[in-house]
Amino acid sequence: MTAKLLILDDDHDILLMLKSIFAGEDYELLLESDSEGALKRVISDRPNVAIMDISLPQKSGIEVLKEAKKIDPGLAVIMATGYKTTQNAIEAMKYGAFDYVTKPFDMTKLKGAVKKALECNLLSRKVRYTRERPQVEEDLTEDLMIGSSPEMIEIWKMVGTVADSDATVLIQGESGTGKELLARAVYNNSRRKNRPFLAVNCAALPEALLESELFGHEKGAFTDAHSRRIGKFEQCNGGTIFLDEIGEMSQANQGKFLRVLENQEFERVGGNETIKVDVRVIAATNRSLITNVKEKTFRMDLYYRLRVVNFFLPPLRDRAEDIPLLVDLFVKKFSKKYGKNIKAVAPETMAMLMTHPWEGNIRELKNVINSATVFCRGDILIPGDFESFLTAKAGFKEVDLEAAGDDYYEVFWSMLEPVFDGICQKNKGAIYESVNMGLEKALIHMAMEKSNNNQVFAAKLLGISRNTLRDRLERYRIGAAD
Repeated sequence: MTAKLLILDDDHDILLMLKSIFAGEDYELLLESDSEGALKRVISDRPNVAIMDISLPQKSGIEVLKEAKKIDPGLAVIMATGYKTTQNAIEAMKYGAFDYVTKPFDMTKLKGAVKKALECNLLSRKVRYTRERPQVEEDLTEDLMIGSSPEMIEIWKMVGTVADSDATVLIQGESGTGKELLARAVYNNSRRKNRPFLAVNCAALPEALLESELFGHEKGAFTDAHSRRIGKFEQCNGGTIFLDEIGEMSQANQGKFLRVLENQEFERVGGNETIKVDVRVIAATNRSLITNVKEKTFRMDLYYRLRVVNFFLPPLRDRAEDIPLLVDLFVKKFSKKYGKNIKAVAPETMAMLMTHPWEGNIRELKNVINSATVFCRGDILIPGDFESFLTAKAGFKEVDLEAAGDDYYEVFWSMLEPVFDGICQKNKGAIYESVNMGLEKALIHMAMEKSNNNQVFAAKLLGISRNTLRDRLERYRIGAAD
């Protein structure tokens, strides 16, 4: 398919010049001299790349850029200007321009910029979920990863470059930045995409259980080993395994894991048979592994073996321009889930969301939109729909879990105090039952997620019998009991 290049400039001579320059290239040229015509082209023709002049008579090029990126966040825009000011460059890049060039054009550089922009557009469209996709019903049921900030564009370009290799990948970033979603983006664009993808949280399981989960065990290997169990590496043969919170893995398991990376072989716990596998490894951490190496808690040879390809996911506060895209996605998702008809987010609401620190990153934003959607009474999200949730977050008191010991009073007080009045109004006369049921359901659901839906591990984690766990799963319609 021929790539489409949109050129917007109110100077007719420049349009003709650029037309002649790119006429010999393999592009379908879309020439426009006014901003409204260009925006209509973005809607109707979905160009891959656009060259836009900053100085236009009706709207500034920056305004056209912002509107065009709202229509198609994946559009790669090169802004052009005759005024060599720093502020213009800052504004252009701030609102999602791919590049910034000055007049008179250096045609070699301009052609190179268009070529790079096209490569970026094609790669990002391959691995990135764009604004219009959440309108597809099946997409609304999934956790999607989006972003068109310069930081995320570089990540998408890198995904497109490395996905099809078998190189080991290390993803670093704060909690809630979407490390597993990035791992799935790598997987979904690899040649292993039709083979298994399995995720294991290394922080969720004790050392012995994690070893069994990863490598399997033979019957009689330990007290509860009543039969042979096939581990995740064996289940994932030919596919991709995602190991989250890899920094929490014990030294003993690190040694066994390193052998899998180097030789693609291991033995089950309690077994002597060498198992050969073909598994691609993607690992993630919210810690500084190099610090762990210096502290002798993480093996240096494993660290360097893991970071063949190294991604760093920036926190949401460092890519605030992606917040409107994420808000749009989550509003659509939760409006559908709760049967609401929310059509828009008020400008003052978006301004409030754009300036919030989002210490919990995308996960926090998603949960706040979820809650606000539940309590929204109209068809537009207003600041009042968010006040209790953002206030609760802002006023949340950090609790020293070590000092708290087994008494989580302070933890739950900090969580309940900011929202207690709202709970009282919503559940008049049934607060005790509602809160207790909600807490129990959350504990059960979280334990199942942390245990990768393994009921034996979840029951041990919770300290309850498997029969009790099954009863609660059925009662709350969680997981396999849905």
